[in-house]
Amino acid sequence: MIGGDMSRTISRSSAESEWSLDDVEYLYLEGVSWELYEHLLKLTEHRRLRLTYDNGELEIMSPLPQHERVKIAIGKMISAILEALDVPYDELGSTTFRRRVKKKGLEPDDCFYIQTQPLIARKDRIDLAKDPPPDLVIEIDITSLSIPRLAIYAALGVPEIWRYDGSRLQCLQLHKDDYREVECSIAFPMLRVADLESFIRMAEQKVDQNATMKAFRAWLRKQSWIKSARSR
Repeated sequence: MIGGDMSRTISRSSAESEWSLDDVEYLYLEGVSWELYEHLLKLTEHRRLRLTYDNGELEIMSPLPQHERVKIAIGKMISAILEALDVPYDELGSTTFRRRVKKKGLEPDDCFYIQTQPLIARKDRIDLAKDPPPDLVIEIDITSLSIPRLAIYAALGVPEIWRYDGSRLQCLQLHKDDYREVECSIAFPMLRVADLESFIRMAEQKVDQNATMKAFRAWLRKQSWIKSARSR
């Protein structure tokens, strides 16, 4: 942990000369201004780093392979469901979402615009002051974090989060200022989100991604709600 003077130590001219962003696996800072946060976003734009900012606190992390493997698997499953249902969507990955007025910002592990997809279609930049947040966010929570991310998502108005903690896949729905666990997805009302856990475990066991997705698609074709959608 590095304390409140860090915002002065890491200046625009010295941010990369005093320490290398390429070597960062985990870094927690306090007393970080919004301007410095936005500057660091630019510095890390082409690096595999996630920045979480909450009212002066900043956490920088480099995702581990286990984290990325699960994220990719869940994202592919969501895409497969949307394709099977023939639903338009935009997958925006780890796009940075932030609001200066809230003093909060982060990159989800993955995210999807589904219900509100027409509102952001063909947009190259998302401005949460006028654009909606993602309808569905994937959050892989298998490492200990200093900054609670759910409160940031709630402040940004994200309605649904699929959160995997290493053993369970939870579906979290926003109610006022907090998230409640529910059994079925808002985006896919007929889907019990926990049914995806066996396929996530296949991905964690380093099973070939094609094998994992073949098994998932075979399971998906057997679901009555998918059959009903295809028969329309």
